[in-house]
Amino acid sequence: MTLRIAMWSGPRNLSTAMMRSFGARADCHVSDEPFYGAYLHQTGDDHPMADAVIADMDCDWHSVAATLSGPCAQPVWYQKHMVHHMIGPVQLADLSGFKHAFLIRAPERVIASYAAKREVVTAQGLGFAQQRAWFEAEADRLGHAPPVVDSADVLADPAGTLSRLCAVLGIAWTDAMLHWAPGARDTDGVWAPHWYGRVLDSTGFDGREGPLPELTGEATRVRDACRPHYEFLSAHKL
Repeated sequence: MTLRIAMWSGPRNLSTAMMRSFGARADCHVSDEPFYGAYLHQTGDDHPMADAVIADMDCDWHSVAATLSGPCAQPVWYQKHMVHHMIGPVQLADLSGFKHAFLIRAPERVIASYAAKREVVTAQGLGFAQQRAWFEAEADRLGHAPPVVDSADVLADPAGTLSRLCAVLGIAWTDAMLHWAPGARDTDGVWAPHWYGRVLDSTGFDGREGPLPELTGEATRVRDACRPHYEFLSAHKL
């Protein structure tokens, strides 16, 4: 029986490094943003490499959900998801039998990192509000808070934070999650050349981050819209 872990985040949340970490486990298969193609196909959102993503992926919402619920050769299946992609007919309740978890990052860092890769940065495109809504829906279903992990804690104490996450998810901790080989993976999305530069060169978590970036202009309004949702989720972090 395969344990399916659905990790819900927004962009630039350390999500790819987390996927590398789980992918370093001998017992784990990983999937990279499997609903991305469906999201782009439905919305026409002008993302970098959008045409290539749509051409490369299954863009049928229900077909993707069926695949994610289907057989897997490994006992653990880590699925990296972007919650803001989920604007189609598949909702949290449709992914029954999954362990849902939430990866967060301070909006100031997310905005600065995202702006370096794409000119347009919006609160909706960063997914904080929808992440909170899905967290609340899963908490209501469970009767308690699902696991929340802050990227700052992962970077400051990878072994401690990830071992706590593994315990909550019901899987054994292994220090294999702390290191991985550099380079691309067959499981990376076709968009990796645009978005994954630092991760492709990495061999582990980079360590503590510095002070929060200074934001100006429209970026401060995006931050103000996102921060209450981040602070709500942060209150429930491991």
